[in-house]
Parts: sequence; structure tokens; C-alpha cells
Amino acid sequence: MTALSEAPRTTSPAPAAATRAARPHADGMAVASFTLGLLGTLVLNLVLGPCALILGGLALARGTTRRGRALLGLALGATDLLLLALLVTTDGTVSWHIAG
Repeated sequence: MTALSEAPRTTSPAPAAATRAARPHADGMAVASFTLGLLGTLVLNLVLGPCALILGGLALARGTTRRGRALLGLALGATDLLLLALLVTTDGTVSWHIAG
């Protein structure tokens, strides 16, 4: 045998296993970001909007495979806060009471 075939391997499977273990959490964060952003357009925009922004950013930072869902969560979280700002300026309260 040659010396090349007897050389010990220097690559470790540990980083790949850590990446695979972190990815399901990142995928879950992307889905949660989308869900919270969508719910935040209807209720509790003050709470759910920032949560959607944070979870979407964390999911993208951790390398989610559901990148589109994380980006939608970011967009919906920002929309929640913009909608809240619009309601506060037009109605003067932090609630969904729309005078009619």
C-alpha cells in the first residue's frame, strides 16, 4: 500500500453534525417568524411584529433552508409595525378600534 492510503483522515464529521442539528432549529424559527408575522397583522402587532423580525433574522443568520419563509416573516414583521404606526397616528390609540 502507498503512504497516501495509510494517512489518517484530518477532517472531522463533528462540524457537519453540528450544522445539521442547528438547521432544524433555524427552519423552525423561519416558520415561526412567518406565522407570527401573519398573526401580527391581525392581533397584537406590538408584540408579534418584533418577534417575527427577531426570529426571521436569527433563522437567516443560522442558515435556514427555508430562506423564503424567513424573508416573508421579516417582511410581515415590518408590516406589523408599520400598520401599528399607521393605526396609532390615525386613531390615536394602540388598539384595533377603528371609529366608524
